[in-house]
Amino acid sequence: MGKKIATVLTDMFEDSEYTEPADAFKEAGHEVVTIEKEAGKKIEGKNKQAEVMIDKGIDEVQPDEFDALFIPGGFSPDQLRADERFVKFAKAFMDAKKPVFAICHGPQLLITAKSLDGRDATGYVSIKVDLENAGVNFHDKEVVVCSNQLVTSRTPDDIPAFNRESLKLL
Repeated sequence: MGKKIATVLTDMFEDSEYTEPADAFKEAGHEVVTIEKEAGKKIEGKNKQAEVMIDKGIDEVQPDEFDALFIPGGFSPDQLRADERFVKFAKAFMDAKKPVFAICHGPQLLITAKSLDGRDATGYVSIKVDLENAGVNFHDKEVVVCSNQLVTSRTPDDIPAFNRESLKLL
């Protein structure tokens, strides 16, 4: 039975870090719902290789409507974490122990949600100190799975491992 995956992103997301996992989730029979500030908006990846039509605005959704949360990287997570609605939304998934998939800069949203203390995780090299300051046990590995709930990876090169472990949790 397919799961419903909340996907939070905005302009300047890392193109392949959204498109490749989203395609893998859909191919496995899961539903990917894109969420930004407003529904019907078209956003663009930082490499201008992907455009995404937003399905739902953040004010239209509740965490309990979804089975998992997906946070692609790029500059998107840093922008989203400035909006308390997205921070609360992400924190709710972590608190409920629902699967959360964050790649590259994706964990920035979880740092702001103060939900990574004591967790094993990875992320892009430039946020290593931020992750450590948030209490993360940082691992420089292609994929880190923590407590059978949180899947993190570092870069687009890690997408195959990220997809594999995310799909296992689903």
